[in-house]
This record gives sequence, structure tokens and C-alpha cells, in this order.
Amino acid sequence: MDNLTHFIYPNIQLHQPDQHFLDRTVLSSRNDEVDEINATLLDRFPGEKHILMGADSIDLDNAQDGNYNPYPMEYLNSLNVSGLPPAKLVLKVGCPIMLLRNLDPSEGLCNGTWMRLLGIHSRVLHCKIISGDARFANNEVMIPRIQLSPSAETLPIPLKCCQFPVHLAFAMTINKSQGQSVKYVGINLQTSVFSHGQLYVAFSCCTSHQCIRVLLLQQYNNKTINVVYKEVLGGLDLG
Repeated sequence: MDNLTHFIYPNIQLHQPDQHFLDRTVLSSRNDEVDEINATLLDRFPGEKHILMGADSIDLDNAQDGNYNPYPMEYLNSLNVSGLPPAKLVLKVGCPIMLLRNLDPSEGLCNGTWMRLLGIHSRVLHCKIISGDARFANNEVMIPRIQLSPSAETLPIPLKCCQFPVHLAFAMTINKSQGQSVKYVGINLQTSVFSHGQLYVAFSCCTSHQCIRVLLLQQYNNKTINVVYKEVLGGLDLG
């Protein structure tokens, strides 16, 4: 993994321009692997760490019944839910982050917008937009803490959290990268892809085959699984 991340993010310990981060990413199929890669790269990034704790709780308004036993805060904070920021959000000023919600599309604040973190305050993050519509490039914005809930019913309990709707953006899941076009791409395939088209999405994200690096476990003999649902392609004329 070190060779992969050093290739994609050379000299990350130095202060780099915005384009440096727009030009590169590391992809993985699993959220926990993405979190681990982001944490490793944040350690190398210059500056002081800031720990921003969210407040997780049970959303009783959306509970199907009132029989939920009280869950300890430690347990709620430990949940890693797709589409939600971590309860313990660790950031450094200057690091690249991605917005996780549509806050104000008319001002360029959409789900998936890449930003640089300029400042950290108790109630807002001071950020600069670095991706998306050119009209909003370099605009400075304030991102507030908001109430968030999972976008899909993936938990047996109705969870809600109050946190900044952002995530570190050194690495992202393959699914999140769909539609992205990046110059340098590292693909972590230590865990094989698990759904239709993921491998295609990962490789098509890169603009040059010379700038792709792939990490596989040694026992895979430079091979990986490509998941394709033939029934999805059954109606297509591929001739």
C-alpha cells in the first residue's frame, strides 16, 4: 500500500496546489479500506490534526415502534455508515475534503463537490470549492454542522447524527468515483470488487493508462474478479 499511495501522492508532506489533489485519487471497493487509506495519508499531510466529534442518536421520530433499548454513545459512534461522515471526524487545515450532501446546488455545494479546508471553527468549516462548475471554482464557503440520517435503510436502528457533512478526499470508494475523470488513479484490489461494473468504473476513472497503479494480494497472481451480470447485458447488441 505504501508504494501505491506514494506514487499517487508524491511529496504529500509539502504544501501542494489545489490541482494536485484534483488530479489524483485512490479507489477501493470498501468503506473501511477507504477510511484507512485516508487516515494514513492524513498522517503524512502537514499540519495539526483537529478532532471534530459529532453527536449520534436514535431518531425516535422515524422509529417503527418505541421498543428501542438505549444504545450507548460509544456504540453509536463506532458505526461506519455509507454516506455519513464519521462521528469522529479528523481533519487538517489544507486537506482535500468532499461534500456528502446537496447543501446549495445554486452555489456549487453539491454532493461530491471537492473542497480545500481553509479553517475550522466550532460551528462551521471554512472551505474553498476546487471542483465542479467553473463558475464556483475558488469560491469560499462556510459548511455548517447539520442533522444527517443514512440515505438507505442499512441499519436495524434509525440513526441520526449532527456532524459536518464532509469526508476526507484523498481516497474514495469506487462507487463514489463514478463520473470522475482523474489523471493519477491508484486502485486497491486487495478486496475484490463485489458488484456489476465496479471494475470498469475504477479503470475508466483514469485519463491515462500510464498513470494507473493497481494493488493486488500476492496470491492472486496478478488477477482479480470482474463482476458482470450477464442478464444486465442480455438485451444489448454487442456485435
